[in-house]
Amino acid sequence: MKEAIWSAIAAALTEEIAAGHYRPGDRLPTEATLAARFGVNRHTVRHALAALAERGLVHSRQGAGVFVAPRPTDYPLGRRVRFHQNVLAAGQTPSRRINRAETRPCDPGEARILRLKPGDAVHVVEGVSLADDQPIAAFRSVFPAARFPGLLASVRETGSITRSLADAGLTDYTRAETRLTAQLADPVLAVALAVRPGAPVMRTVAVNVDPAGAPVELGTTWFAGERVTLTVADQP
Repeated sequence: MKEAIWSAIAAALTEEIAAGHYRPGDRLPTEATLAARFGVNRHTVRHALAALAERGLVHSRQGAGVFVAPRPTDYPLGRRVRFHQNVLAAGQTPSRRINRAETRPCDPGEARILRLKPGDAVHVVEGVSLADDQPIAAFRSVFPAARFPGLLASVRETGSITRSLADAGLTDYTRAETRLTAQLADPVLAVALAVRPGAPVMRTVAVNVDPAGAPVELGTTWFAGERVTLTVADQP
């Protein structure tokens, strides 16, 4: 069977990325340039680039072009897990998009883990964590609202949970436990992480506590499997 031209173009670009002609973070030539190079129309080039994106080799930025995907981000899981510090240590630029910040009654599981009474108020913060403008994780964090009354306003302003907790008087907290489960991305999660539905993700469910051992955060994070290397770190 004759190979589709878009597949041949995707294979050629894959070889060039593997050979280092285009390095992580490099912008690929425009669709028009690639169309002229391969003697095809832009629709065919777009099909080839979409195939590379499905495999996690490239990603697009609105209005900027198509870029070679960065190397997987090394993300240590230890007693102190700080998103910004982890990404900076990996040599990448961290950022976050906050998609939800609201207060609601806790559910039974949250009440048990956070040691609250049924129906007590909790703050819920959801969003996407990025490294070099590429989504690497979606997250949901739940906090006891009575302890941190101004937390949501601070999160909306700073985009940083660590800083917002410090503003509320909690300058240090540690990870009491982390549970890891492998999953496949459902359509909603796939959109958030800019991956194909069914792509592998690693879910972590973690409980953070204050110096006295009181739980202060129940966090669930879904890491894009192709973009993050989770490591167990021995931290003080």
